[in-house]
Amino acid sequence: MMPKLAWRFLTEPDKRLLRTFVVNMGLKGARSMALHERRLRHGEFFPPFVFISLTNNCNLKCRGCWVSRNGEASEMPLEMAASIIESSRAMGCSFFGLLGGEPTMYRGLFDLVARFPGCYFQVFTNGTLLDESAAARMRELGNITPLVSVEGTEVVSDERRGGSGVYSKAMAALDACRSQKLITGVATSVCASNYDDLVSDRFLEGLVRRGVLYAWYYIYRPVGPDPAPELVLDRARIDRLRRFMVEARLKHPIVIVDAYWDHLGRAICPAAAGISHHINPAGDIEPCPPIQFARDNVADGDLCKVFDHSAFLRAFRAEAASKRGCILLEDPERLRAFLLSQNARDTTGRGTGWDELAAAKPEPGHDMQGSEIPEKSLFYRMAKKRWFFGFGAYG
Repeated sequence: MMPKLAWRFLTEPDKRLLRTFVVNMGLKGARSMALHERRLRHGEFFPPFVFISLTNNCNLKCRGCWVSRNGEASEMPLEMAASIIESSRAMGCSFFGLLGGEPTMYRGLFDLVARFPGCYFQVFTNGTLLDESAAARMRELGNITPLVSVEGTEVVSDERRGGSGVYSKAMAALDACRSQKLITGVATSVCASNYDDLVSDRFLEGLVRRGVLYAWYYIYRPVGPDPAPELVLDRARIDRLRRFMVEARLKHPIVIVDAYWDHLGRAICPAAAGISHHINPAGDIEPCPPIQFARDNVADGDLCKVFDHSAFLRAFRAEAASKRGCILLEDPERLRAFLLSQNARDTTGRGTGWDELAAAKPEPGHDMQGSEIPEKSLFYRMAKKRWFFGFGAYG
């Protein structure tokens, strides 16, 4: 299957975009990981990948979304975003995830990306505003990959996302990206209502036909003001999802991404491993996007020193790595106790973060408790061992 996948990458995207992807994301990304490992050996820290939420504004109201607000929308000042990227570049970072809300509603999105042609940006979008014009601008910039969220078929998408015609708009976005020869991905939060539609060969085959080059699967987490715990996957379905991905990597010419199992099938947390942390629109530095608590802010000083000297983030990494899996999903009570002990601030913007966390119940997560399913593909085994094995975080 790898020759077919390689052929797709060589023939489907714009050649200039492919070169930028290989250099900015591939070669520079590998260098960023190497620098990260070197820093850890010297007792220093700066994440190799930084995720930035540019706005909490959005045109949808998805169930289980942690991003919502009270009052007016909040946007990160363009100069703050540029400063974060500039400081990260100084530490050898070149890859940035741009989130929201809906990042395509951020007025300075393309201006920000244009200022850093040597970096690579992954834009997490619901796709409803990604038309031919936006796709053409992405092609012009060359250093951006749209990651379009697909949460089920027509009916399920509208139910999950609080909108109308969401699925058809997402498919139109994928068609626009294909016509512009972009390197395009699809992300999906697998839950009880969309499981059969999305965890299937048919779904991946459809993505390939639409020119999608990578698919990112992750399991639903019941967070935010409308957590919808009835959508949580049970243990059997999580195990089947993991097995499906391992088998699908051998069959389909599309990169299948998951950031929560290593090459041996052991559960990992990217934040616990120090691979990434998240900065919200107000500049608060959070462990990861759905854990909306912080003690540090980019305004506290030089970002490199803020990351390196953060006692809160260092303590979080140790706490989260004390048990494999997602602490938010599997042990919210322990997470709440930890955050209280750290005097963390609620950074939800709603003022309800503590109550939401107190109401959360433990749910099945990524830890497969002695029934781990290793990668069968040599390519994925090597890539995960090199990129996601935990950097000693789990001992």
